[in-house]
Amino acid sequence: MILVTGGPGLVGSHLLYHLSCENSELRAIFRRSSDLNGVKKVFGYYGDQGASLFERIRWVEADLLDISSLEEAFQDVTHVYHCAALISFSTSDYQKMRRVNIEGTTNIVNVCISNGIEKLCYVSSVAAIENRAEGEITNESDNWTNTAGKSGYAITKYGAEMEVWRATQEDIPVVIVNPGVILGSGPWDRGSGTMFRRVHSGLPFYTTGVTGFVDVRDVVKIMILLMKSEIHNDRFILVSENLTYRDVLFKIAESLNKSKPRIRIKKWMTEIIWRLESIKSKITLSPPLLTKHTAQSSVSNHTFSAQKVIDALGYEFTKISDCIDRVATNYK
Repeated sequence: MILVTGGPGLVGSHLLYHLSCENSELRAIFRRSSDLNGVKKVFGYYGDQGASLFERIRWVEADLLDISSLEEAFQDVTHVYHCAALISFSTSDYQKMRRVNIEGTTNIVNVCISNGIEKLCYVSSVAAIENRAEGEITNESDNWTNTAGKSGYAITKYGAEMEVWRATQEDIPVVIVNPGVILGSGPWDRGSGTMFRRVHSGLPFYTTGVTGFVDVRDVVKIMILLMKSEIHNDRFILVSENLTYRDVLFKIAESLNKSKPRIRIKKWMTEIIWRLESIKSKITLSPPLLTKHTAQSSVSNHTFSAQKVIDALGYEFTKISDCIDRVATNYK
């Protein structure tokens, strides 16, 4: 029996589709507030068989912070894909991220240990890997030395990784994937989905920072391959291409048949904008459109190497331009 946490999310929903295609016995955790219709929609992007495949999933209501509900969900489970996480770059969400990302993962690991799970796959992020100096390529050997300058999200994903590594000390084989910015068809109101929504609405601004991007389908296919392999107690960066935000936004605009962003936002401008957004957020009690860390990221130049997973699995990543074309078609 395979268990997936975070099933309603972008990675979780695409992972469930690919696992359901293999006739796997599937169980997925959801919370009462989860939108399972969103998962059905993702299944529909793959074709007419989506509805029947969705019915193969056994949904179990559980909470990462509720041990008793997790113990019930883990009955007869042999393999776990831990995709659930809270993603936010707002300082007001830091304590909540600590609870969900770190304490929640602690609970998942503890239940994996008590149930003798055969293998655990954890979805982390390149945010949990130490960036090299701008212009240098980061790989899996780059470990943190301190938390200075790190976002709350990065800190909590790193903390969650430490909990996953603890499972290896209790003889639970684990694999960790560290994706870059994940592009895929799914929730359009959060994550990378907002890039398509904002460009479609006429986003006028762009930045020229560089980071790694990856297709969600590549992420979940690699996760499944790693879980089936003899590879264990290792981590892998998942990045198809290192691109500027400008290039990605321009390609999205082209694929959506919309005007390209025309105003370049420079570093000094982002410093002003995130401060204004912080003030606005406190007054309106709404999430800021730009935070200190997203502002810094949007103009930074950080590149990543996925050569390790390419060598380990012989995997060939999807071109980001092809990914954007497909996602744009689904969005339209």
